[in-house]
Amino acid sequence: MSYKPLECSRAALDYQRDWTQRLRARIDGDAGYAFVNADTPHEIFHALDMPVVVNQWWSSVISAKKLSAPLLDRAAAMGYHDRLARYSALPLISRMTGDPEMQPWGGLPDPAIFCARQSADDHQRIFQHWSRLTGAPLALLHAPAPAQNGPDWWLRARSDWEAFHGSARLDLMQAQLSDLVTQVEGLTGRRFDPEAFAAYMDRIEAQERIFEEANALIAGAPRVPVRISEQIPNVMLPQWHRGSDWALAHAERFRDAVADRVQSGASVVADERVRMMWIGAGLWFDTGFYAGFEESHGAVFAWSMYLPFAGDGYIRESHGDPLRALAARMVSMNEQLHQPPWAADWLVTQARDYRIDLAVVLVPEDDRPSGMGTRFIAHALRAAGVEVVEIRADMVDARKWDGAAARAAVEASIARVTGQSDARLTDG
Repeated sequence: MSYKPLECSRAALDYQRDWTQRLRARIDGDAGYAFVNADTPHEIFHALDMPVVVNQWWSSVISAKKLSAPLLDRAAAMGYHDRLARYSALPLISRMTGDPEMQPWGGLPDPAIFCARQSADDHQRIFQHWSRLTGAPLALLHAPAPAQNGPDWWLRARSDWEAFHGSARLDLMQAQLSDLVTQVEGLTGRRFDPEAFAAYMDRIEAQERIFEEANALIAGAPRVPVRISEQIPNVMLPQWHRGSDWALAHAERFRDAVADRVQSGASVVADERVRMMWIGAGLWFDTGFYAGFEESHGAVFAWSMYLPFAGDGYIRESHGDPLRALAARMVSMNEQLHQPPWAADWLVTQARDYRIDLAVVLVPEDDRPSGMGTRFIAHALRAAGVEVVEIRADMVDARKWDGAAARAAVEASIARVTGQSDARLTDG
């Protein structure tokens, strides 16, 4: 293989590992940390200098370290049913075992506060149970439904978010954010500074625009310059620290590294014949799956949701009211990624921008809403002329993963794509 990983990819992973280890020392003499879902307002905690650990990130680390299968087996032995939303529940199961060997890096101390958004039926139950287990308070945010699902949310919600989302929904979200500020102030003993928060939100927007530049470089490149297995950590790890000096600097390093690759003509595969997109969260226990079709088929995964969502999902112009802009960022975040018609419309646009031939859709049937909206997504992509293969598997449960069957399904779809291309050439 001639492909060389980006130096900044290892730097991002090393930073997050070292940060997690430093977190223990800081917690010993401080107000603790917040354990939160991905679609919650991390910005409030960062603004009050409270560290944040993200539930889904911790779940991905557990899975990557091959701990998910024994942990889920233990959950079954404890009497929990086998249709848990594993991506969200795995960290709680890990904590419930009380076994440091079953937790990454020996595990984490209990948090000072939990925060979840009620964007799926199970999230509040998972976090309520964890809150009872530890005694830490739970900040539970609503997910108010929109009056209508307007098109082009990724364009309209950037600036015209008041009209797009509706004042009633934003009023509710902003009120809950204000309550969260008061709660975190009480835990940390620090005061929320509106001016400093406005500057912090500006830095986040600057970070997301840098990622947007990197996204445009990859989408427009003649051949894919960077594997999605590298795109993901270079984007998502800075997102967990968004607006910090490190996150901004790392976003620039990643963009510049991508630009160098594009300018030099470097690519994942020299003979790129099929360009693919991965729809869903990462396949955390087998990220090597993404590279499995490059040399044999000239098929490259060009797209995952993490990089393009940096701009479309996070940029919300403040209009002089950064807390309300944060409410606009949070109010439909998870729905935009998974629910029809939000996700389907966006993904069709992304497929066109990236010149996608084949979409591989991960269908985690026990993880709502991620699993339930995929039928609409697949239908929309097929209607747009994109070949689609659906893989029924869970992003963190290796027990139900049939790698050989999944590979065979993707290879059959690649054959259909290349066969169609050959037929067009013959007809011409």
